[in-house]
Amino acid sequence: MLRTSLLALAALTFLGAADATAKYITFDPQGSVATYAESISAGTIAGYYVDSSDTAHGFVRAADGTITTFDAQGAAGTLASAIDHSIIAGIYDDSNYESHGFVRAANGSITEFDPAGSVDTMADCVNGKGTVAGYYEDSSYINHGFVRAANGTITSFDPPGAASTSAFGINVKGAITGAYADSNREIHGFVRARNGTYTTFDPSGSVSTTARSINNDGAIAGYYQDSNYANHGFVRATDGTFATFDPPGSISTFAYSIDDKGMIVGYYEDSNYVNHGFERLSDGTIKAINVPKSTITYALGVGGGIAGYYEDANSVFHGYLKGGS
Repeated sequence: MLRTSLLALAALTFLGAADATAKYITFDPQGSVATYAESISAGTIAGYYVDSSDTAHGFVRAADGTITTFDAQGAAGTLASAIDHSIIAGIYDDSNYESHGFVRAANGSITEFDPAGSVDTMADCVNGKGTVAGYYEDSSYINHGFVRAANGTITSFDPPGAASTSAFGINVKGAITGAYADSNREIHGFVRARNGTYTTFDPSGSVSTTARSINNDGAIAGYYQDSNYANHGFVRATDGTFATFDPPGSISTFAYSIDDKGMIVGYYEDSNYVNHGFERLSDGTIKAINVPKSTITYALGVGGGIAGYYEDANSVFHGYLKGGS
């Protein structure tokens, strides 16, 4: 079904209000009643929208603002999850509400796929070489990671000791990051090198670790839960050291995407249970992201600008681009 040892603590500077000079562009594909921008690469945004019949469709918004919509063949609903160098990965539901993966080439052609033994496939990330990663559910309702090479070869995987695996991020070198549950149902982060070797990790104080994104240098961003059930952002450097962070006023922080300059974007929840986007620079400076006239803002992708979606006063979601054109 369509769709979720601390060695260094970053010194943070927080600019609590949204940057008054920030440039926001909001958008909706034609026919949209709700728009969700999920990922951005070189200013090109991918995501999905819902029409008045409550059907989801994929879209790609070029850097010049042109929006193209698309659907996988036979789809009852299409969600674009990730984009890199105009290659898009995502998920579609068939008429039986079973989910399948797809990859959309730069020329617009779409290839659908499922790992062997899958009853639901979630293609969550893609790199510029056309390699797709994600996870699938088998007939025993157990999740496994997978990587699909550009030639169509699919390899399933699980870190040692994993009872369930979800892959969320991939870089140009083929390194994959995500989360797995052990036999005690405790969740840990992992990175899988292209040669299939694993490194597992948890920030200090974590009882549940979710790694969401990996940049081309191998730095990983994500979030973890502490023993008080509060979530915090983290970045794991290439040498394995961690920095953890929260925007002041946050009661839960979710870091979603990291670019090659070390900028991290995500969102946080304040004490009034309102969500705000954020951007964290490589020096630890954090700026809030609140689209003008929004009631809720999510920041999910970074790459030639920041992309996400927001809710307006009428409880309608729209896509936005911060920076870029």
